[in-house]
Amino acid sequence: MTSETEQDRAAITRSLELLWRGRGPRTRGPKPGLSLEAIVSAAVTLADREGLNALSMRKVAAELGVGTMSLYRYVPGKAELLNLMLDHVSAPDDPEAIKGLGAPGEPPAEGWRARLERIGLGTYRLYLDHPWLLQVNQARPLLGPNALLGFEYGLASLNGLGLTGPEKVQIIVTLDAYVTGLARHYVLLRQAGEESGISDEEFWEAQGPAIEGALTSGDFPHVMSLGVDAFSTPAEEILDFGLTRVLDGIATFVAACQAARPQGAPDPGAADTCD
Repeated sequence: MTSETEQDRAAITRSLELLWRGRGPRTRGPKPGLSLEAIVSAAVTLADREGLNALSMRKVAAELGVGTMSLYRYVPGKAELLNLMLDHVSAPDDPEAIKGLGAPGEPPAEGWRARLERIGLGTYRLYLDHPWLLQVNQARPLLGPNALLGFEYGLASLNGLGLTGPEKVQIIVTLDAYVTGLARHYVLLRQAGEESGISDEEFWEAQGPAIEGALTSGDFPHVMSLGVDAFSTPAEEILDFGLTRVLDGIATFVAACQAARPQGAPDPGAADTCD
C-alpha cells in the first residue's frame, strides 16, 4: 500500500509537471473546449464563492457542466488542483512590466519604494479577493511560473541598492508578513459577520453593559482616555499607515547599507553588514 508520504511526493512531482509543462487534452474524447486552464479557473471561482472546504473534483466539474471523470484527463486529483490554483492566483497584475526590468545589479527605472508598495497593495488585495488562501499552508510553496515571476519582480525591485541576497529576501519576507497579517485580520473579521449573522454593531452592543462596568471601575485609565473615534480608521488607511512605516524602516536599512559599503560594489559580501 502506498504511504501518505509517497502520495505527497507523487503529488508534488505531478503538480510541478503540470505547472511547467501543462497538459493538453487526451485522445480519448475529452469535452471540446475543456482545458487545464479552464478547470483551474473554475476551481478558483468555486473556492472564492464557497470556501476551500467546498472544493472537490465533483463540484468543479459541475461548475464547468461536465462529468467528473472528464477532469481527470487533465489533472490527477484535488491535491494537484490546489497547487495549480495557488500558482494561478499568484499571476502578477502586469506581467509585461516585469519583462522591462533590468539585469541583476541595474536599478529599475521606477524607484524601489514605489515597486514594493505596489507589491504590498497587490498582496493585500490578493487575500481579500481569495480568502481561502489563508487556509493553505504556504510555508513551502511550489514554485510555478507565476509564483516565480512574482518573486523575480520583488528581487528586481531591489536592484542596484547594494544589498546581499539574504537581505533582499528578508525585505520581501518582512513586507509580506505585515501585509498578510493585516489581510488575515480583515478577512477573518468579514467571515465572523458572515458566519455568525451578527453585525459588528450588534456584537459590540451586546458587550456594552460589561464594558461599561469595566471602564467605570477605574482599573483601565488608558482605555478610558481614548476618544470615541479611536477605532474609526478605515482599513485602507490602516494598511497605508503600516505599509508606510514598513517602507520607512526598509529605507533606513538601505541607507545604512549604502553608507557602510563601497559605492558600486556589485556583490557585497555577507560579512558587510548594515547594522
